[in-house]
Amino acid sequence: MRVITFGEVMLRLAPEGYYRFLQADSFGATFGGGEANVAVSLANYGADAAFVTKLPEHEIGQMAVNSLRKYGVDTSKITRGGDRVGIYFLEKGASQRPSKVIYDRAHSAIAEAQPSDFNWEEIFKEADWFHFTGITPALGDNVADICLEAVKAAKKQGVKISCDLNYRKKLWTREKAGEVMGRLMEYVDVCIANEEDAADVFGIKAANTDVTKGKVDHEGYKDVAKQLKERFGFSHVAITLRGSISANDNDWAAMLYDGNDYYFSRQYRIHIVDRVGGGDSFGGGLIYAMLSGFSAQQTIEFAVAASCLKHTVEGDYNLVGVNEVKNLAGGDGSGRVQR
Repeated sequence: MRVITFGEVMLRLAPEGYYRFLQADSFGATFGGGEANVAVSLANYGADAAFVTKLPEHEIGQMAVNSLRKYGVDTSKITRGGDRVGIYFLEKGASQRPSKVIYDRAHSAIAEAQPSDFNWEEIFKEADWFHFTGITPALGDNVADICLEAVKAAKKQGVKISCDLNYRKKLWTREKAGEVMGRLMEYVDVCIANEEDAADVFGIKAANTDVTKGKVDHEGYKDVAKQLKERFGFSHVAITLRGSISANDNDWAAMLYDGNDYYFSRQYRIHIVDRVGGGDSFGGGLIYAMLSGFSAQQTIEFAVAASCLKHTVEGDYNLVGVNEVKNLAGGDGSGRVQR
């Protein structure tokens, strides 16, 4: 299976442990970003995963490339140029104090990229799947145009397309997101959303649900998935269901809708080490399972188990293998030492 993902990989700077920004004397440096995280997940499952972006030719840009190569991601389609690698600062939340993200990504290489930087016909040769998120077109009208060219080329070449709506209010307004994403959704086969994205981007809300109080209603999300499919014609809609108890503890599950039936995963009570990339790990698991021919129930169980494990891994990348995910999906969630 060959999967292409497209987006921004950023330098992540984070204080040690649960230190607040104002306490920190030093910051740990790693890399991550929505579509890059998906590519790493897929590479760890043994898939042929390629990540497409634009990065500067200087050493920090090369560090980002190397971070992906380390886990087996194909970086040969990355365009080099521009001046900046985007940065985000992460302060981990604890108990009732939420995590906080500060972006420093304006004028990054990918944010200033142009359609001529990418030859999509060449990039999609022998590809089976293309994945992007709503974060990427939010970087600017030029990047939204690149995304539109990409999905058109993928569709022309018979490549399946998935999109995680991933609304980021620090990047654009709900009105702008709805307008731009609405155009892109015409080409998407599999839509991935969380408990808030459908409402923020398309005004489609789940009834009887309050995520801030940990209340998630299954019937409400069935209606959300049905409305999304009816509006855009997706073959599948996957929705993650997060019940936030605190910054450290969440209930975690998901639903998959194939246009006829609704499939709900088991629910996990997770104690969080690092939640950044949790949704991306779900997307990576979903794509892998669908390309592997899993049944609908097996697919949603695999995707949720993969994401559950990601919440235990430091950094953006989900560094787990297929057998680990299958073991958890199969019911082995004891956390006992493996000898």
